[in-house]
Amino acid sequence: MNYRVESLLSARLFVVPQHAQGRIYFLSNLSGHLSLYAMSYGGSVPEPLLPPNIALQNPELIGGYSFYAFPELDKILVMIDHDGDENYQPMLIPLAGGFPEPAFNNFFSEYRTHLGECDREKGIVYLVAERRDKALQETYRGDLKSGRLTKIAEYEWGMFPTAYSRDHSRLLLGTGYSAGDDVLFLRSKGKQKLLHGKPLEERTEGEQVPLNGIVAAVFAPEERGSIVLSAVFEDTFSLGYIDFKKPGELIPVQLKGVIHRGVGEMVDLKPLKENRYLVIFNIDGCSWAYEGVFDEKKLRMDLKYVLVGTRPLDNGVLEHIDYDKTQDVFALSFSTAISPTQVYTIESKKRNQLRLHTSEKILSIPEKTLAKGEDASFTSFDGLRISARLYLPAKSLGFKGPRPVVYYIHGGPQGQERPNFAWFSMPLIQYLTLRGFAVFVPNVRGSTGYGLTYTKHVDRDWGGQDRLDHAHAMTKVLPKDKRLDVKRAAVVGRSYGGYMTLMQAGLHPDLWKASCDMFGPYDLLTFSERIPETWKPYFRVALGDSDKPEEKEFLIERSPKTHLHNMSAPMLVIQGRNDPRVVAAESEDLVNQLQSKGKELELLVFEDEGHDVLKYENRVTCYNAITDFFAKHLNP
Repeated sequence: MNYRVESLLSARLFVVPQHAQGRIYFLSNLSGHLSLYAMSYGGSVPEPLLPPNIALQNPELIGGYSFYAFPELDKILVMIDHDGDENYQPMLIPLAGGFPEPAFNNFFSEYRTHLGECDREKGIVYLVAERRDKALQETYRGDLKSGRLTKIAEYEWGMFPTAYSRDHSRLLLGTGYSAGDDVLFLRSKGKQKLLHGKPLEERTEGEQVPLNGIVAAVFAPEERGSIVLSAVFEDTFSLGYIDFKKPGELIPVQLKGVIHRGVGEMVDLKPLKENRYLVIFNIDGCSWAYEGVFDEKKLRMDLKYVLVGTRPLDNGVLEHIDYDKTQDVFALSFSTAISPTQVYTIESKKRNQLRLHTSEKILSIPEKTLAKGEDASFTSFDGLRISARLYLPAKSLGFKGPRPVVYYIHGGPQGQERPNFAWFSMPLIQYLTLRGFAVFVPNVRGSTGYGLTYTKHVDRDWGGQDRLDHAHAMTKVLPKDKRLDVKRAAVVGRSYGGYMTLMQAGLHPDLWKASCDMFGPYDLLTFSERIPETWKPYFRVALGDSDKPEEKEFLIERSPKTHLHNMSAPMLVIQGRNDPRVVAAESEDLVNQLQSKGKELELLVFEDEGHDVLKYENRVTCYNAITDFFAKHLNP
């Protein structure tokens, strides 16, 4: 049977849910693009809250909340950009929906703004606003009742509120310079006290400071100290405690009640109510979430209840979880490799009341024909363990013989491919297996999910050992699997994965019969010039500084542009016109320059997309274009 990608996309997204006063607010692409909706507790026909011409951004790209509901104020604050340009503006609509109006007298009109911590009861929000004209980020407290804005900080690297005290008189502020190089401050009475880390301005030239990997910091129940999630004690992250009277002294916190097993990280810590906290893990790419109780005297976190990780919320990804402390209800969105996002609530004192509020399904494709994936981890060229999964066509599909391979590379680079149906890749992976391809998905060095040391491998080494991990898999690992035909292989990736796709095509052309680059950097010099101003300080540290002659040479050597004259297989290039991260000129330069040298390239540009392909019609076109292109050249 010939399955259509529309069947996979018939399962609409239900993401970033919030529960408030018996209503559930969420984003969905019910109309063909992401927008804001509400439904009654227990499920009802979703009610649109925004005009149909407004499309919202992918929550995984936005950097903060997509929206926040304030029922007591009869308002929702929603972050709106224009077709993926990521110039987010805080806009207000009535709780029942309506036409958005600029919040705070349109103060942020010339900024790219991110919505951080929010206090639903007091109507207070924290925003980080990126200047568009220079590398400066400004931090504000906003009072939605009065419309007043208070400037808290400004810094080239950004100051991000991680938590506020009950009366908002104190804030925990974090900043960082590269993965794991973080600094934590306590702001009180207009002054900032250093709690952990060393600010860049206090370092001597060339000084190397110990990485602390501060992921989250919250106030402890008595607000005399902070519980900190960091990599100080464990490379895979753990909890510590800082007494505000003893800055710089991070003390380990005992953790009791962990029931999961496997390789992974502790990834988040959030305050709930009084002495209760949400603790989240990523284990083998799958989510585990616990409700814990913190004993400040004993410095111990007891994980009392498993919220996510056991059936039916197992072997998948927690897209988002929100806690309504007024009604003591969790709202969450969860999906797996073969099941789309669903909205659930968890309640009762023992957290044993799980209620499903949606019933999304994949249209006309039996579950037995979908690929759950299998572990395909391997040992790389230098002995490092690389996590990977292999998705094979179901036997019921009737394909015979070894399957051609599509090699999928995730973005980031400090990201991770997970069994997450909410993300762009999973419907594509499933569609490829339905068409007869095997899909290999590695999380090579530099990925998140396996400890800070693993993640740091890629800093200042783009296209180095990470590239060799891929080459090793293709030459030494996958050929041993008789179910695969590595002589018929294609490579595809998005963003950094697009960059690595280009590097593979240029430096290992003999491995590939086709490739697909989705908005990947082509020339690291022009890429570094074209990114937003506020991104440039980070990339000078984590990638390389083109103003320094020796580093400029490195960036040239690690640019796909330097090597793609070796490219021998056809390439499909996909780009969003409004992409602010990898601008359209990068892909256009790639295609124009290589076509002039006689290379075979096709360019597909989506005029109303940014650094993603989100709108329904565009996704259908995109998935079909990739799959048909590979089918043409690999003949599954």
